[in-house]
Amino acid sequence: MLAYILRRLLLIIPTLFGIMVLNFVIIQAAPGGPVEQMLAKIQGEAVDATARVSGTGQGEVRTSASTTNSKYRGAQGLPPDLIKDIEKQFGFDKPPHERFLQMLGNYITFDFGTSFYRDETVVDLVLDKMPVSISLGVWTTLIVYLISIPLGIKKAIQDGSRFDVWTSGAVILGNAIPSFLFAILLIVVFAGGRYFDWFPLRGLTSDDWSQFSTWHKITDYFWHIALPVFSMVIGGFASLTMLTKNSFLEEINKQYVVTAKAKGITSNRVLYGHVFRNAMLIVIAGFPAAFLGVFFTGSLLTEIIFSLDGLGLLGFEAAINRDYPVVFGTLYFFTLMGLILNLIGDIMYHIVDPRVDFEAR
Repeated sequence: MLAYILRRLLLIIPTLFGIMVLNFVIIQAAPGGPVEQMLAKIQGEAVDATARVSGTGQGEVRTSASTTNSKYRGAQGLPPDLIKDIEKQFGFDKPPHERFLQMLGNYITFDFGTSFYRDETVVDLVLDKMPVSISLGVWTTLIVYLISIPLGIKKAIQDGSRFDVWTSGAVILGNAIPSFLFAILLIVVFAGGRYFDWFPLRGLTSDDWSQFSTWHKITDYFWHIALPVFSMVIGGFASLTMLTKNSFLEEINKQYVVTAKAKGITSNRVLYGHVFRNAMLIVIAGFPAAFLGVFFTGSLLTEIIFSLDGLGLLGFEAAINRDYPVVFGTLYFFTLMGLILNLIGDIMYHIVDPRVDFEAR
């Protein structure tokens, strides 16, 4: 297994490189880069940047040579030297392949650069937003698995019963309602929107959280995060519950289960000693993708609705504003995390069922 882990770790390098190349090409081809945005800002707010007073002594104003052939939209009427300065400021004075190689060289040492617009390093921004995303991702994933696995097992055991029917209705309802829509409903009902004002509307903690006692800090934290996590759990537990149920149903109907029961082995021992280990493989395989989805993309709308300044919102704003250091820094971070989590999923495969030997295969 050690050799397999080493091979997978080595494969992370070309995989990460390919993903970064593809995204670099796509983002560079997209219109409205940081240089164009700065030019538009200058055109809209700094009118005098396009003009200068002539030396006639009469206060005559004449514009500098326009850059009608500029490759940037909105550059007409601006001095070429100004455009070159802006390109140098954002690092666009070099060809794309040089910028990409320089970026990769910095990323090897985990130097992700500085945001174009926030005047902070990408590492500091990520670390600053990390508590919000970790809180949403960890608690949502934990609660979803704690609910879905026992519920899916019970539904498989009592397949076709009244319990299975009415819980299936709840699962279908949870799957049909988008998490962001349920989040809005929770705000309207429980966060002062219309009926009750029981929970705070924004933030991960109160403003004076640092002055609270330890117990008060814990309760304040869970008080703030209750509604966001609950809204994400509703949309996440449905698919995992049905996946668990179908996986257990498939194993329960196999011949080895019938043989074990015929030998007089108790149902619980068959279920948790044989069926559980085989049926959980598919559930474990989906854990890395589920966690990463909740950790990043799944929490984006929730962060916006509840005014939680996390990584999902940071990446979205960076993409809109063409803040390339933040875009590529967060992309690199989450891609690396996803690849490592996939490796962890394979290791958990082997732990749950030692018969799964990736190295032998």
